[in-house]
Amino acid sequence: MRITCFIGSSRENGNTEILTDIVTKDIQHQKINLRKLNIKPIHDLRHDVNGFQPVDDDYDQIIEAFMESDLLVFSTPVYWYTMSGLMKNMVDRISHAIRDNRYPQFREQLKTKNAIVVTVGGDDPYIKGLPLIQQFKYTFDFLDINFPAYIIGEGHRPGDISQDKQAITQANLLNEKLKEVIAKGSF
Repeated sequence: MRITCFIGSSRENGNTEILTDIVTKDIQHQKINLRKLNIKPIHDLRHDVNGFQPVDDDYDQIIEAFMESDLLVFSTPVYWYTMSGLMKNMVDRISHAIRDNRYPQFREQLKTKNAIVVTVGGDDPYIKGLPLIQQFKYTFDFLDINFPAYIIGEGHRPGDISQDKQAITQANLLNEKLKEVIAKGSF
């Protein structure tokens, strides 16, 4: 099973990335730090007679990671009660990717994917992070991506996630579950 983690934090080794690292501990995976890529915002040309045009940025790496992976881990802090701008920009560009003539099977391949969301916030995230989870659920429903799990954690300052015993326990349990799934070969 191929796993790719998309890290949407603007801070290196932030709370969300730490929690994601627990989920993927001792599991082979690819980590893509969105803050290190040049991903331009979407220029919506869905209704233009010429449609979307190729964009000179790093988004093809995202498309290829999506296509090569069985499990996609969306790791984003709760920023203003939703996903980070880095993550939102990546998600918005899916509109372009599903219409990209260079990847004619992209939309169909998404139907074979599984997704997990890992998020950490500082302002009552167990309640205020739920709209972020719902936003991802609607996105995954639209794309027919299976969404078996999510984890919400709480952390105000760097490293605070280590104090959230509930989130750490959930991350460790998910790690064990992923190892079982990998051994079986499917969800």
